[in-house]
Amino acid sequence: MLTLVTGATGQVGRRFVPRLLKAAPQGDRVRVLVRDAARGERFAELGADVVVGDLRDVEVLGKATAGADRVVNVAAAFRGVPDEEARAVNRDAAIELGRAAVASGVHRFVQVSTGLVYGEGRGRPLVEGDETRPGGQLWGAYPQSKWEAERALGAMEGLDDLRIGRLPFVYGDGDPHLDAVLEWAVAWPAMQRLHMGHHVDVAQGLRRLLYASGAAGVYNIADDAPVTTVDILGLGGVPVPPEAYEKAADPWHSVMSTDRIRHELGYRPVFPSVWTARDAGVL
Repeated sequence: MLTLVTGATGQVGRRFVPRLLKAAPQGDRVRVLVRDAARGERFAELGADVVVGDLRDVEVLGKATAGADRVVNVAAAFRGVPDEEARAVNRDAAIELGRAAVASGVHRFVQVSTGLVYGEGRGRPLVEGDETRPGGQLWGAYPQSKWEAERALGAMEGLDDLRIGRLPFVYGDGDPHLDAVLEWAVAWPAMQRLHMGHHVDVAQGLRRLLYASGAAGVYNIADDAPVTTVDILGLGGVPVPPEAYEKAADPWHSVMSTDRIRHELGYRPVFPSVWTARDAGVL
């Protein structure tokens, strides 16, 4: 079996691919699509096949999916990019990748998405069947473009085995994400919560979606202990602005239930909280 992974050089992909290679069943192969040949050398050394090209090039997608049995689309344009680029990568390229996968006879497609597609909280943990209401200014076009990709892939004829993993705020393994969030967190309400997931657990969640014979549809992947703004700033050694305690918060925004992936696919976070990851020295 051959699995194609896109977005292999991104923050999630560069940590996911080595774990996928290490855990792959005997005889399985992994192919990665990278824009820069030099950045693909690391994966080649680990045993991956490397295809060089741009995710937004339809001809490249045909070459990358040729002979593949499964696709994991990890590619994403997130912070600091124009909305047009976010839509081009998160939505348009994902749709073209789905079409290429169908044309190449790919049997299974795992789309990596985000819990931000849920939008506002519901007064309880968000479940996969909740209506999606992406929006807000902080993350630009990222949530909306990811949701549009989910919707288009779900409606695509021939893409019969689609699994979608909605990720939380991802951190760990030296990812600068945890430091970067301090820039925004100083403006958040003190009791605003953020659901998190360590790269180790994101990788195991995606592997479960990839390999489980009975998986179907959307699965939330996250840890067990969403943290507050006070917690986040404390981890970074940043004082909590006094005015943060006066700001209203939606304590359920972005907080997801992981009941489905736990019960159906046996998912259990290795790092159930950022505190356990901190104590283990893997931030």
